[in-house]
Amino acid sequence: MRIYVGGLPYQSTEQDLIQLFEQIGQVTFATVITDRETGRSKGFGFVEMSSDDEARAAIEQLNGSTLGNRTITVNEARERRAPGGGGGGYQSRDRRSNGGGYRDRY
Repeated sequence: MRIYVGGLPYQSTEQDLIQLFEQIGQVTFATVITDRETGRSKGFGFVEMSSDDEARAAIEQLNGSTLGNRTITVNEARERRAPGGGGGGYQSRDRRSNGGGYRDRY
């Protein structure tokens, strides 16, 4: 099970996540998400545990706990959204002209 960890102190490292979650069970993967341009932490990361039972125990025990001087959020990670995000698709001319948009009002 993949676990989302939010609210991390910006100086947190993958090793910090491993040390925190190893108190509950075996960590198979940990990463802190960083900004591509600056390399700075974005304040969240992901952890995978060796079993779903250990992952559930980690979520239960660590959600709302403190790391550094920040309260962290720990829950089951949701699936990634598809690239593009789903907004702003194709509209037909009929739909655009009947929408009562900005130009029609002013």
